[in-house]
Amino acid sequence: MDYDQASYLNTQAQPGMQMPFSEEAEQSVLGAVLLDPQCLSTVAEILPRAEYFYGVNNQLIYGAMLEMYTLGQPVDFVTVLEKLREVKEFDRETGRGYLVKLAQLVPSISNVEVYANIVRDRFDMRTLMQAAREILDDANTGAEDSSLLLDSAEQRIYDIRRGKAMKGLQPIKEILLDTFDRLDRLNSADSDQYKGIPTGIGLLDSTITGLNRSDLIILAARPGVGKTSFGLNIARHASIKSRRRVAFFSLEMAKEQLSSRLLSTEASVEGTKLRSGDLDKAEWTRLIEAGDILSRADLYFDDTPGITVPEIRAKVRRLKNVDLVIIDYLQLMSGTKRTDNRVNEVSEITRTLKIMAKELDVPVIAMSQLRRPGDRSKDHRPGLSELRDSGSIEQDADIVIFLHREAYNAASEGGQVTEDMDTSAAEIIVAKNRHGATIDIPVHWQPEYMRFTSRDATREI
Repeated sequence: MDYDQASYLNTQAQPGMQMPFSEEAEQSVLGAVLLDPQCLSTVAEILPRAEYFYGVNNQLIYGAMLEMYTLGQPVDFVTVLEKLREVKEFDRETGRGYLVKLAQLVPSISNVEVYANIVRDRFDMRTLMQAAREILDDANTGAEDSSLLLDSAEQRIYDIRRGKAMKGLQPIKEILLDTFDRLDRLNSADSDQYKGIPTGIGLLDSTITGLNRSDLIILAARPGVGKTSFGLNIARHASIKSRRRVAFFSLEMAKEQLSSRLLSTEASVEGTKLRSGDLDKAEWTRLIEAGDILSRADLYFDDTPGITVPEIRAKVRRLKNVDLVIIDYLQLMSGTKRTDNRVNEVSEITRTLKIMAKELDVPVIAMSQLRRPGDRSKDHRPGLSELRDSGSIEQDADIVIFLHREAYNAASEGGQVTEDMDTSAAEIIVAKNRHGATIDIPVHWQPEYMRFTSRDATREI
């Protein structure tokens, strides 16, 4: 093979598409590493895999360099040549001459970072062209709705931007470095920014270590118990007290209703008065103060009915730097696949929600309804078996939390509300917790303000 020619490059990987690459930049990167192996630490951050190179033999050479670098072996002309002799795809006869040529072609070793960025840029352009071809192919088949095609196209572009397409196996020594970096941040002066987002209920936060990145948290209750109110309580605390950016997707209630509930909670003004407008001067003052506080919160609402996970994911990406996503509620969401089986549809939704939480690296709270127990004579307390429509909800979730109010459940299910029942008593039942114990947490329910508080708190959560 004549290494002076680019005949080994496939410049038309797609019909009618000339694939962009820079042979000079690729050769200059390799030559710089041969002359100064120390620069490989910089190059490896920009080009973490051999596939970023377009030339087949350039891929082989860089792959050998990366492997030796990872194993702590010396990287120079002699050691690389010996390593390549183990690779059957590499031409041994002319390989030595090509390595010599690489070292001679480098304009300046000090510019290796610039050359590496050129190689990376050309790779991104090739990947983008490939994605465009796949989008055209999908559109030509006409097998999917336009909305699904748009979601798929947006996801492909997003994957390219994040470099997700090239994410591969990572050695544990690199992961351990990330782990120790995280521990250092957790012990720094601004550690609150790296801990799980607090819910406002102290015992709950200590049990689940807050709302952690990439976690899917299911917040479930029977209709009317207060899951929307609790979700709003968390959104309020995260955005106002912890100064985090929160995206709240409501498939049941309008944005105006949600803002009215937040005003009632923040101002301690009864919700019925907000609906009737029967307010005294002091209440008006508190509402104005609460409105000022809420207007400065980094809190966003979306009340699109029947929204899908890809739509939520796209909106969260566009908003940028979102710290927490809350969805109210799971059973009102639409799946992306056409099916008459609601169980399968909900299973798909929960799986994609977990994937979204991990991909966007944010905690996702998805509220869920519970089906009523078959035997009303038994305990009213909810259990994992009552999650509606799919057992995959429990399987995909990192944390499952139930809200329980014994007096309300007894009344709604035709039972007897006795005089000794505390109508303001409620429980947060942590039924599944991948980060720790499962416990029951007593809390206080204030229906006039749509607010859950810790038992030792009456005003703030």
